[in-house]
Amino acid sequence: MFSRFSTVALVALLAASPALAQSCGGAFGSFVNGLKTEAVQRGHDRASVDRFFASVRQDPAVLKADRAQGVFQMPFVDFSRRLISQGRINKGRAMGQQFNSVFSRIERDYGISRGVLLAFWAFETDYGAVQGNFNTANALITLAHDCRRPELFRPQIFAALELFEKGNFDPARTTGAWAGEIGMVQMLPADILENGMDGDGDGRVSLKTSAPDALVSGGKMLSALGWRKGEPWLQEVTIPSDFDWSKTGLNHSADAAEWQKMGVRARGGKLTGGLSSSIIIPQGRKGPAFIAYPNFRVYFEWNQSFTYVLTAAYFANRLEGAQVYNAGTPDVGLSGAQMKSLQQKLAARGYNVGKIDGILGANTRAAVQDVQKKMGLPADAWPTPALLNKL
Repeated sequence: MFSRFSTVALVALLAASPALAQSCGGAFGSFVNGLKTEAVQRGHDRASVDRFFASVRQDPAVLKADRAQGVFQMPFVDFSRRLISQGRINKGRAMGQQFNSVFSRIERDYGISRGVLLAFWAFETDYGAVQGNFNTANALITLAHDCRRPELFRPQIFAALELFEKGNFDPARTTGAWAGEIGMVQMLPADILENGMDGDGDGRVSLKTSAPDALVSGGKMLSALGWRKGEPWLQEVTIPSDFDWSKTGLNHSADAAEWQKMGVRARGGKLTGGLSSSIIIPQGRKGPAFIAYPNFRVYFEWNQSFTYVLTAAYFANRLEGAQVYNAGTPDVGLSGAQMKSLQQKLAARGYNVGKIDGILGANTRAAVQDVQKKMGLPADAWPTPALLNKL
């Protein structure tokens, strides 16, 4: 399962007092008592609060899952091939036909192409088949108690409490992903409160058992996160060998006409003009190449992993008939240990690479590109053993 960063959670966080929002760690029982006190201060009924927290406990398996996300260290080609199979493509297209009226409604109301939601549905729960069996209340409280990301998970506890008071959450029985997401497209409690929709017309919002409910809710959430109706998100391109590679990456943008002047061409179809767009080469100048439009950035509101986001966006295209990308022959990248060493070296040079985690994230890519440029190397933001040795 993949953990999303909810903008609704940020709103809830800002509404909380700074002292309470930063509270984490210590004895678990005392921490829970603090949550109960805060819940009452927020206006929740004491009896409801007591019932909600009655069965909660710390879950070590949640912390283990949180620490074991090494899959994000995989390069794009390996990661995408691991997640995308012909079986998943066939199933996705079949589900698109089965729920054609639902997807048509989403396209009409929110302007979100069906491939986008089908890809999320596939990656999050394998079209609803694998939704996770972690107790959601325990997961959220365990992660809020842990001091790694309490600012994300603490607000979700109070959102789950509100769902409980509405009759839509059972703290003893509601299950989902290790990071607290629930249902077929894996939404956090605050997102459910904000965007939960009755897609099948039965008067209830059931994201675990109703595909229409889950899909329409997911579409509403993407719309709320800033999805622009009817616009593209990602397209494969070809790039000339003499391209100025320092212009690649999400921190650089231009209109399609400008990219065309530099020799960028769509691999099938045409580039969409009138939109700010960026050239993405996830494994350097010798690997796959894409152009990312404004909607691509909305993906990062759903999941913060660059590799996951790019794979989901590409899979959406594949589900709608796009050809398999040209993998090229990328230069050999770095192992997890080598990537950590690179990050340490970059940090020592004054670059902000974020956490030393062995993952080629946005900050590390930007630092690599800057170092390459200063060294007179092709600035494609793809770190290699040769670059590591030079540093």
